[in-house]
Amino acid sequence: MQSTNPIEALKHQLDTLNETARKGFIRLSTSCQVGNLAGWLNAQQLFPRLYWKARDAGAAEYAALGAVKAFDSLAALQADLATLADMGGEQPDYFGGTAFDPRAPEWQHFGGCHFLLPRIELKRHQGKAALSLNLRFDDRCPDAEIAQARACLAALEKEQPLPRLLSRTYQREDHPSQKEWASWVGQVTHPEHLRHTPKVVLSRETSLVTAEVPSPWALLSRWQGSATDCFHFGIQFAAQAAFIGCPPERLYKREGRHLITEALAGTIRRERDALQDQALAAELLGDKKNSLENRCVYQQLLTQLEPLSHHVHMGEAHIVKLRSVQHIRRLIDAELHREVTDQQLLGALPPTPAVGGFPRHLALAFIRQHERHQRGWYAGAFGRVSHASSELAVAIRCAHVGSETIRLYAGAGIVAGSQPDEEWHELDSKIADIMSLLGMG
Repeated sequence: MQSTNPIEALKHQLDTLNETARKGFIRLSTSCQVGNLAGWLNAQQLFPRLYWKARDAGAAEYAALGAVKAFDSLAALQADLATLADMGGEQPDYFGGTAFDPRAPEWQHFGGCHFLLPRIELKRHQGKAALSLNLRFDDRCPDAEIAQARACLAALEKEQPLPRLLSRTYQREDHPSQKEWASWVGQVTHPEHLRHTPKVVLSRETSLVTAEVPSPWALLSRWQGSATDCFHFGIQFAAQAAFIGCPPERLYKREGRHLITEALAGTIRRERDALQDQALAAELLGDKKNSLENRCVYQQLLTQLEPLSHHVHMGEAHIVKLRSVQHIRRLIDAELHREVTDQQLLGALPPTPAVGGFPRHLALAFIRQHERHQRGWYAGAFGRVSHASSELAVAIRCAHVGSETIRLYAGAGIVAGSQPDEEWHELDSKIADIMSLLGMG
Protein backbone atom coordinates (compact mmCIF):
# COMPACT_ATOMS: atom_id res chain seq x y z
CA MET A 1 0.00 0.00 0.00
CA GLN A 2 1.39 3.38 -1.01
CA SER A 3 0.21 6.30 1.11
CA THR A 4 1.21 9.06 3.54
CA ASN A 5 1.30 6.34 6.21
CA PRO A 6 -2.38 5.66 6.90
CA ILE A 7 -1.44 3.08 9.54
CA GLU A 8 0.28 5.74 11.63
CA ALA A 9 -2.73 8.01 11.13
CA LEU A 10 -5.04 5.31 12.50
CA LYS A 11 -2.69 4.63 15.42
CA HIS A 12 -2.80 8.31 16.29
CA GLN A 13 -6.61 8.36 16.14
CA LEU A 14 -6.69 5.30 18.37
CA ASP A 15 -4.25 6.73 20.90
CA THR A 16 -6.19 10.00 21.15
CA LEU A 17 -9.67 8.44 21.29
CA ASN A 18 -11.61 10.23 24.01
CA GLU A 19 -12.80 7.94 26.79
CA THR A 20 -16.31 9.40 26.56
CA ALA A 21 -16.43 8.33 22.89
CA ARG A 22 -15.83 4.68 23.74
CA LYS A 23 -19.41 3.56 23.21
CA GLY A 24 -21.04 1.07 20.87
CA PHE A 25 -19.47 0.84 17.43
CA ILE A 26 -16.72 3.23 16.28
CA ARG A 27 -15.01 3.35 12.91
CA LEU A 28 -11.70 5.22 12.65
CA SER A 29 -10.81 6.02 9.02
CA THR A 30 -8.12 7.68 6.97
CA SER A 31 -7.59 8.08 3.24
CA CYS A 32 -4.99 5.91 1.54
CA GLN A 33 -3.74 4.74 -1.83
CA VAL A 34 -3.92 1.15 -2.98
CA GLY A 35 -3.29 -0.48 -6.33
CA ASN A 36 -4.90 -3.91 -6.12
CA LEU A 37 -7.00 -4.89 -3.10
CA ALA A 38 -6.38 -8.59 -3.75
CA GLY A 39 -2.64 -7.85 -3.74
CA TRP A 40 -3.03 -6.08 -0.40
CA LEU A 41 -4.91 -9.08 1.03
CA ASN A 42 -2.38 -11.55 -0.33
CA ALA A 43 0.44 -9.74 1.50
CA GLN A 44 -1.25 -9.92 4.92
CA GLN A 45 -0.68 -12.44 7.70
CA LEU A 46 -3.93 -11.82 9.56
CA PHE A 47 -7.01 -14.05 9.21
CA PRO A 48 -9.73 -14.12 8.21
CA ARG A 49 -9.21 -12.34 4.90
CA LEU A 50 -12.22 -11.29 2.86
CA TYR A 51 -13.00 -9.57 -0.43
CA TRP A 52 -16.33 -8.32 -1.79
CA LYS A 53 -17.45 -6.31 -4.80
CA ALA A 54 -21.04 -6.15 -5.97
CA ARG A 55 -22.06 -6.54 -9.60
CA ASP A 56 -23.32 -3.02 -10.37
CA ALA A 57 -21.05 -0.63 -12.27
CA GLY A 58 -19.30 1.71 -9.84
CA ALA A 59 -19.97 -0.53 -6.82
CA ALA A 60 -17.71 -0.17 -3.79
CA GLU A 61 -14.84 -2.64 -3.44
CA TYR A 62 -14.01 -4.04 0.02
CA ALA A 63 -11.06 -5.92 1.47
CA ALA A 64 -11.24 -6.91 5.14
CA LEU A 65 -9.00 -8.49 7.76
CA GLY A 66 -9.57 -9.96 11.18
CA ALA A 67 -12.81 -9.97 13.12
CA VAL A 68 -14.15 -7.74 15.87
CA LYS A 69 -17.05 -10.16 16.17
CA ALA A 70 -18.08 -13.30 14.29
CA PHE A 71 -21.52 -14.87 14.03
CA ASP A 72 -22.33 -18.50 13.33
CA SER A 73 -26.08 -18.02 12.97
CA LEU A 74 -28.44 -15.59 11.27
CA ALA A 75 -30.20 -15.03 14.59
CA ALA A 76 -26.97 -13.86 16.24
CA LEU A 77 -26.20 -11.58 13.30
CA GLN A 78 -29.67 -10.03 13.38
CA ALA A 79 -29.46 -9.52 17.14
CA ASP A 80 -26.21 -7.59 16.73
CA LEU A 81 -27.67 -5.48 13.92
CA ALA A 82 -30.60 -4.61 16.17
CA THR A 83 -28.37 -3.81 19.16
CA LEU A 84 -26.29 -1.29 17.26
CA ALA A 85 -29.31 0.20 15.47
CA ASP A 86 -30.89 0.91 18.88
CA MET A 87 -27.70 2.69 19.98
CA GLY A 88 -27.74 4.96 16.93
CA GLY A 89 -24.67 6.50 15.36
CA GLU A 90 -22.65 5.01 12.53
CA GLN A 91 -23.62 1.45 11.59
CA PRO A 92 -21.12 -1.20 10.42
CA ASP A 93 -21.06 -3.55 7.43
CA TYR A 94 -20.98 -7.27 8.11
CA PHE A 95 -19.56 -9.68 5.51
CA GLY A 96 -19.91 -13.41 5.07
CA GLY A 97 -22.21 -16.11 3.87
CA THR A 98 -24.24 -19.23 4.40
CA ALA A 99 -23.76 -22.74 3.11
CA PHE A 100 -25.97 -24.64 0.70
CA ASP A 101 -25.13 -27.73 2.72
CA PRO A 102 -23.74 -27.15 6.23
CA ARG A 103 -23.02 -30.86 6.69
CA ALA A 104 -19.74 -30.82 4.80
CA PRO A 105 -16.51 -31.95 6.56
CA GLU A 106 -14.34 -30.82 3.63
CA TRP A 107 -15.53 -27.26 4.41
CA GLN A 108 -14.50 -27.47 8.07
CA HIS A 109 -13.28 -23.86 8.31
CA PHE A 110 -16.54 -22.42 7.00
CA GLY A 111 -19.48 -23.78 8.98
CA GLY A 112 -23.13 -23.51 8.02
CA CYS A 113 -23.18 -19.74 8.53
CA HIS A 114 -20.35 -17.29 9.09
CA PHE A 115 -20.63 -13.50 9.12
CA LEU A 116 -18.07 -11.16 10.59
CA LEU A 117 -17.59 -7.56 11.56
CA PRO A 118 -14.03 -6.96 10.28
CA ARG A 119 -11.31 -5.41 12.42
CA ILE A 120 -9.56 -3.79 9.41
CA GLU A 121 -11.52 -2.60 6.39
CA LEU A 122 -10.10 -1.25 3.14
CA LYS A 123 -12.77 0.30 0.91
CA ARG A 124 -12.41 1.82 -2.53
CA HIS A 125 -15.30 3.69 -4.13
CA GLN A 126 -15.41 6.17 -6.98
CA GLY A 127 -11.62 6.27 -7.21
CA LYS A 128 -11.04 7.03 -3.52
CA ALA A 129 -9.76 4.55 -0.95
CA ALA A 130 -10.03 4.58 2.84
CA LEU A 131 -8.45 2.36 5.47
CA SER A 132 -10.64 1.86 8.55
CA LEU A 133 -10.25 0.36 12.00
CA ASN A 134 -13.45 -0.98 13.57
CA LEU A 135 -13.99 -0.97 17.35
CA ARG A 136 -16.73 -2.22 19.70
CA PHE A 137 -17.15 -1.02 23.28
CA ASP A 138 -20.66 -2.14 24.22
CA ASP A 139 -19.80 -5.69 25.29
CA ARG A 140 -16.10 -5.81 26.15
CA CYS A 141 -13.31 -4.25 28.18
CA PRO A 142 -12.27 -0.94 26.51
CA ASP A 143 -8.56 -1.40 27.27
CA ALA A 144 -8.55 -4.93 25.87
CA GLU A 145 -10.40 -3.78 22.75
CA ILE A 146 -7.89 -1.02 22.11
CA ALA A 147 -4.97 -3.38 22.71
CA GLN A 148 -6.36 -5.89 20.20
CA ALA A 149 -6.96 -3.14 17.63
CA ARG A 150 -3.43 -1.81 18.10
CA ALA A 151 -1.99 -5.30 17.59
CA CYS A 152 -3.90 -5.68 14.30
CA LEU A 153 -2.61 -2.35 13.05
CA ALA A 154 0.94 -3.35 13.95
CA ALA A 155 0.56 -6.57 11.96
CA LEU A 156 -0.47 -4.88 8.70
CA GLU A 157 1.85 -5.39 5.74
CA LYS A 158 2.41 -3.23 2.68
CA GLU A 159 0.71 -4.15 -0.57
CA GLN A 160 2.83 -6.44 -2.77
CA PRO A 161 2.49 -7.43 -6.43
CA LEU A 162 0.45 -10.58 -6.85
CA PRO A 163 2.37 -13.70 -7.87
CA ARG A 164 2.01 -14.78 -11.49
CA LEU A 165 -0.21 -17.73 -12.33
CA LEU A 166 2.43 -20.21 -13.40
CA SER A 167 1.76 -23.14 -15.68
CA ARG A 168 1.06 -26.24 -13.60
CA THR A 169 0.08 -29.83 -14.23
CA TYR A 170 -3.29 -30.80 -12.78
CA GLN A 171 -4.84 -34.21 -12.32
CA ARG A 172 -8.57 -33.85 -13.03
CA GLU A 173 -11.38 -35.92 -11.59
CA ASP A 174 -15.11 -35.24 -11.97
CA HIS A 175 -17.74 -36.19 -9.40
CA PRO A 176 -20.07 -37.59 -10.62
CA SER A 177 -18.61 -39.25 -13.69
CA GLN A 178 -20.33 -38.56 -16.99
CA LYS A 179 -21.92 -42.02 -16.84
CA GLU A 180 -23.35 -41.37 -13.37
CA TRP A 181 -24.53 -37.95 -14.52
CA ALA A 182 -26.47 -39.48 -17.40
CA SER A 183 -28.14 -41.88 -14.96
CA TRP A 184 -29.18 -39.02 -12.65
CA VAL A 185 -30.59 -36.98 -15.53
CA GLY A 186 -32.55 -40.02 -16.67
CA GLN A 187 -34.08 -40.43 -13.22
CA VAL A 188 -35.03 -36.76 -12.90
CA THR A 189 -36.60 -36.62 -16.37
CA HIS A 190 -38.60 -39.81 -15.93
CA PRO A 191 -42.32 -38.94 -16.26
CA GLU A 192 -43.12 -40.41 -12.83
CA HIS A 193 -40.47 -38.18 -11.19
CA LEU A 194 -41.50 -35.08 -13.13
CA ARG A 195 -45.06 -35.36 -11.82
CA HIS A 196 -43.95 -34.37 -8.31
CA THR A 197 -40.53 -32.72 -8.94
CA PRO A 198 -40.42 -30.74 -12.21
CA LYS A 199 -36.89 -29.38 -11.61
CA VAL A 200 -33.73 -30.63 -9.87
CA VAL A 201 -30.44 -28.73 -10.13
CA LEU A 202 -27.72 -31.34 -10.27
CA SER A 203 -24.12 -30.29 -9.72
CA ARG A 204 -20.65 -31.54 -10.47
CA GLU A 205 -17.41 -31.12 -8.54
CA THR A 206 -14.30 -30.97 -10.70
CA SER A 207 -11.21 -31.67 -8.56
CA LEU A 208 -7.84 -30.45 -9.84
CA VAL A 209 -4.91 -31.87 -7.86
CA THR A 210 -1.43 -30.36 -8.15
CA ALA A 211 1.75 -30.16 -6.10
CA GLU A 212 1.32 -26.45 -5.37
CA VAL A 213 -1.90 -24.52 -5.89
CA PRO A 214 -1.76 -20.87 -7.00
CA SER A 215 -2.52 -18.02 -4.64
CA PRO A 216 -6.32 -17.77 -4.35
CA TRP A 217 -6.04 -13.96 -4.43
CA ALA A 218 -3.96 -14.00 -7.61
CA LEU A 219 -6.48 -16.38 -9.15
CA LEU A 220 -9.43 -14.20 -8.12
CA SER A 221 -7.75 -11.04 -9.41
CA ARG A 222 -7.18 -12.60 -12.85
CA TRP A 223 -10.67 -14.08 -12.89
CA GLN A 224 -12.22 -10.66 -12.27
CA GLY A 225 -10.83 -9.41 -15.56
CA SER A 226 -13.01 -11.84 -17.54
CA ALA A 227 -16.08 -11.47 -15.29
CA THR A 228 -16.72 -7.74 -15.27
CA ASP A 229 -20.53 -8.11 -15.14
CA CYS A 230 -20.45 -10.40 -12.10
CA PHE A 231 -20.09 -10.23 -8.33
CA HIS A 232 -16.58 -10.89 -7.01
CA PHE A 233 -15.87 -12.46 -3.62
CA GLY A 234 -13.25 -14.30 -1.64
CA ILE A 235 -12.90 -15.49 1.92
CA GLN A 236 -10.01 -17.24 3.66
CA PHE A 237 -10.39 -18.31 7.28
CA ALA A 238 -7.02 -20.07 7.40
CA ALA A 239 -3.97 -20.44 5.16
CA GLN A 240 -4.97 -23.86 3.85
CA ALA A 241 -8.48 -23.07 2.57
CA ALA A 242 -10.07 -20.26 0.56
CA PHE A 243 -13.36 -19.84 -1.27
CA ILE A 244 -13.44 -17.48 -4.24
CA GLY A 245 -15.92 -16.78 -7.00
CA CYS A 246 -17.32 -14.51 -9.72
CA PRO A 247 -21.05 -15.32 -9.65
CA PRO A 248 -23.46 -13.67 -12.10
CA GLU A 249 -26.56 -14.17 -9.95
CA ARG A 250 -27.90 -11.82 -7.29
CA LEU A 251 -29.72 -13.38 -4.35
CA TYR A 252 -31.12 -10.01 -3.34
CA LYS A 253 -30.30 -6.35 -2.90
CA ARG A 254 -32.11 -4.41 -0.17
CA GLU A 255 -32.13 -0.63 0.23
CA GLY A 256 -34.25 0.11 3.27
CA ARG A 257 -37.59 -1.60 2.54
CA HIS A 258 -37.02 -1.92 -1.22
CA LEU A 259 -35.78 -5.31 -2.44
CA ILE A 260 -34.53 -6.46 -5.85
CA THR A 261 -33.99 -10.10 -6.72
CA GLU A 262 -33.94 -12.09 -9.95
CA ALA A 263 -34.70 -15.38 -11.61
CA LEU A 264 -31.53 -16.33 -13.49
CA ALA A 265 -31.94 -19.73 -15.11
CA GLY A 266 -31.77 -21.14 -18.61
CA THR A 267 -28.40 -21.33 -20.34
CA ILE A 268 -26.87 -21.46 -23.80
CA ARG A 269 -23.29 -21.02 -25.02
CA ARG A 270 -21.72 -17.88 -26.53
CA GLU A 271 -20.36 -17.54 -30.07
CA ARG A 272 -17.66 -15.13 -31.22
CA ASP A 273 -19.65 -14.21 -34.34
CA ALA A 274 -22.18 -11.53 -33.30
CA LEU A 275 -24.98 -12.78 -35.59
CA GLN A 276 -24.57 -16.38 -34.44
CA ASP A 277 -24.45 -15.23 -30.82
CA GLN A 278 -27.68 -13.25 -31.24
CA ALA A 279 -29.33 -16.21 -32.92
CA LEU A 280 -28.43 -18.35 -29.91
CA ALA A 281 -29.93 -15.72 -27.59
CA ALA A 282 -33.19 -15.78 -29.55
CA GLU A 283 -33.14 -19.58 -29.46
CA LEU A 284 -32.69 -19.50 -25.68
CA LEU A 285 -35.63 -17.13 -25.13
CA GLY A 286 -37.89 -19.27 -27.28
CA ASP A 287 -36.82 -22.65 -25.94
CA LYS A 288 -39.52 -24.46 -23.94
CA LYS A 289 -37.09 -26.41 -21.77
CA ASN A 290 -35.11 -23.32 -20.69
CA SER A 291 -38.28 -21.25 -20.22
CA LEU A 292 -39.62 -23.94 -17.91
CA GLU A 293 -36.38 -23.90 -15.95
CA ASN A 294 -36.63 -20.12 -15.48
CA ARG A 295 -40.34 -20.29 -14.62
CA CYS A 296 -39.67 -22.74 -11.78
CA VAL A 297 -37.30 -20.16 -10.28
CA TYR A 298 -39.48 -17.07 -10.48
CA GLN A 299 -42.64 -18.88 -9.34
CA GLN A 300 -40.98 -19.95 -6.09
CA LEU A 301 -39.39 -16.52 -5.55
CA LEU A 302 -42.78 -14.85 -5.96
CA THR A 303 -44.33 -17.34 -3.54
CA GLN A 304 -41.61 -16.74 -0.94
CA LEU A 305 -41.77 -12.95 -1.22
CA GLU A 306 -45.55 -12.65 -1.07
CA PRO A 307 -45.90 -12.98 2.75
CA LEU A 308 -42.89 -10.68 3.29
CA SER A 309 -44.02 -7.86 1.00
CA HIS A 310 -46.98 -5.62 0.26
CA HIS A 311 -45.98 -5.19 -3.39
CA VAL A 312 -44.15 -7.53 -5.79
CA HIS A 313 -43.50 -6.86 -9.48
CA MET A 314 -41.74 -9.04 -12.06
CA GLY A 315 -40.18 -7.76 -15.29
CA GLU A 316 -39.99 -9.35 -18.72
CA ALA A 317 -37.56 -12.09 -19.64
CA HIS A 318 -34.30 -10.87 -21.18
CA ILE A 319 -30.85 -12.22 -21.98
CA VAL A 320 -27.72 -11.72 -19.86
CA LYS A 321 -24.50 -12.29 -21.78
CA LEU A 322 -21.42 -13.49 -19.91
CA ARG A 323 -18.03 -14.42 -21.31
CA SER A 324 -18.75 -18.10 -22.04
CA VAL A 325 -22.51 -18.46 -21.62
CA GLN A 326 -25.74 -16.47 -21.74
CA HIS A 327 -28.76 -16.79 -19.44
CA ILE A 328 -32.44 -15.90 -19.22
CA ARG A 329 -33.12 -13.37 -16.45
CA ARG A 330 -36.26 -11.81 -14.98
CA LEU A 331 -35.94 -8.99 -12.43
CA ILE A 332 -38.26 -8.92 -9.42
CA ASP A 333 -38.95 -5.84 -7.27
CA ALA A 334 -40.65 -5.92 -3.86
CA GLU A 335 -41.56 -3.48 -1.10
CA LEU A 336 -40.99 -5.32 2.16
CA HIS A 337 -43.18 -5.08 5.24
CA ARG A 338 -41.57 -2.83 7.84
CA GLU A 339 -40.68 -5.63 10.27
CA VAL A 340 -38.98 -7.92 7.71
CA THR A 341 -35.29 -8.54 8.49
CA ASP A 342 -32.30 -9.92 6.61
CA GLN A 343 -32.54 -12.95 8.86
CA GLN A 344 -36.00 -13.66 7.44
CA LEU A 345 -34.85 -13.04 3.86
CA LEU A 346 -31.83 -15.31 4.21
CA GLY A 347 -34.00 -17.89 5.89
CA ALA A 348 -36.62 -17.82 3.13
CA LEU A 349 -34.92 -17.22 -0.22
CA PRO A 350 -31.94 -19.59 -0.42
CA PRO A 351 -31.45 -22.10 -1.80
CA THR A 352 -33.37 -20.76 -4.79
CA PRO A 353 -34.73 -23.12 -7.47
CA ALA A 354 -31.84 -21.88 -9.65
CA VAL A 355 -29.44 -23.96 -7.53
CA GLY A 356 -31.73 -26.46 -5.77
CA GLY A 357 -34.87 -27.15 -7.74
CA PHE A 358 -38.65 -27.12 -7.39
CA PRO A 359 -40.37 -27.92 -5.15
CA ARG A 360 -37.49 -27.26 -2.81
CA HIS A 361 -37.87 -30.08 -0.29
CA LEU A 362 -38.22 -32.81 -2.92
CA ALA A 363 -35.40 -31.46 -5.09
CA LEU A 364 -33.04 -31.20 -2.10
CA ALA A 365 -33.95 -34.72 -1.04
CA PHE A 366 -32.90 -36.03 -4.47
CA ILE A 367 -29.65 -34.02 -4.36
CA ARG A 368 -28.71 -35.29 -0.91
CA GLN A 369 -29.51 -38.86 -1.85
CA HIS A 370 -27.41 -38.86 -5.04
CA GLU A 371 -24.60 -36.28 -4.85
CA ARG A 372 -21.62 -37.69 -2.99
CA HIS A 373 -19.51 -34.55 -3.26
CA GLN A 374 -20.01 -31.84 -0.66
CA ARG A 375 -21.45 -28.56 -1.94
CA GLY A 376 -20.62 -26.71 1.27
CA TRP A 377 -20.75 -22.99 0.47
CA TYR A 378 -21.12 -23.63 -3.25
CA ALA A 379 -24.68 -22.56 -4.21
CA GLY A 380 -25.06 -20.83 -0.83
CA ALA A 381 -25.13 -17.05 -0.30
CA PHE A 382 -22.30 -14.54 0.09
CA GLY A 383 -22.23 -10.78 0.53
CA ARG A 384 -22.62 -7.70 2.71
CA VAL A 385 -25.29 -6.98 5.33
CA SER A 386 -25.97 -3.74 7.19
CA HIS A 387 -28.87 -2.03 8.94
CA ALA A 388 -29.62 0.29 6.01
CA SER A 389 -28.82 -1.96 3.05
CA SER A 390 -27.68 -5.44 2.12
CA GLU A 391 -26.60 -7.25 -1.01
CA LEU A 392 -25.81 -10.93 -1.49
CA ALA A 393 -24.91 -13.11 -4.44
CA VAL A 394 -25.71 -16.74 -5.07
CA ALA A 395 -22.33 -18.44 -4.62
CA ILE A 396 -21.96 -20.11 -8.01
CA ARG A 397 -19.06 -19.95 -10.53
CA CYS A 398 -16.70 -20.49 -7.64
CA ALA A 399 -13.65 -22.41 -6.50
CA HIS A 400 -12.71 -24.00 -3.17
CA VAL A 401 -8.92 -23.67 -3.04
CA GLY A 402 -7.10 -26.03 -0.69
CA SER A 403 -3.42 -26.76 -0.12
CA GLU A 404 -3.16 -29.30 -2.98
CA THR A 405 -6.59 -29.28 -4.62
CA ILE A 406 -8.79 -26.76 -6.42
CA ARG A 407 -12.43 -27.80 -6.47
CA LEU A 408 -14.62 -26.19 -9.14
CA TYR A 409 -18.40 -26.41 -9.06
CA ALA A 410 -21.08 -26.12 -11.70
CA GLY A 411 -24.74 -27.03 -11.82
CA ALA A 412 -27.49 -27.50 -14.40
CA GLY A 413 -31.24 -27.33 -13.97
CA ILE A 414 -32.72 -30.63 -15.06
CA VAL A 415 -36.32 -30.41 -16.30
CA ALA A 416 -38.48 -32.15 -18.89
CA GLY A 417 -36.52 -32.20 -22.14
CA SER A 418 -33.05 -32.11 -20.56
CA GLN A 419 -30.47 -34.22 -22.40
CA PRO A 420 -27.54 -35.67 -20.39
CA ASP A 421 -24.79 -34.83 -22.90
CA GLU A 422 -26.04 -31.28 -23.45
CA GLU A 423 -26.24 -30.63 -19.71
CA TRP A 424 -22.75 -32.09 -19.17
CA HIS A 425 -21.30 -29.75 -21.79
CA GLU A 426 -23.14 -26.86 -20.10
CA LEU A 427 -21.20 -27.67 -16.91
CA ASP A 428 -17.94 -27.41 -18.88
CA SER A 429 -19.03 -24.03 -20.27
CA LYS A 430 -19.70 -22.72 -16.77
CA ILE A 431 -16.17 -23.51 -15.54
CA ALA A 432 -14.47 -22.57 -18.82
CA ASP A 433 -13.26 -19.15 -17.62
CA ILE A 434 -11.36 -20.38 -14.59
CA MET A 435 -10.13 -23.49 -16.41
CA SER A 436 -8.52 -21.24 -19.01
CA LEU A 437 -6.79 -19.24 -16.25
CA LEU A 438 -5.36 -22.48 -14.93
CA GLY A 439 -4.04 -23.37 -18.41
CA MET A 440 -6.64 -26.07 -19.00
CA GLY A 441 -8.99 -24.21 -21.35
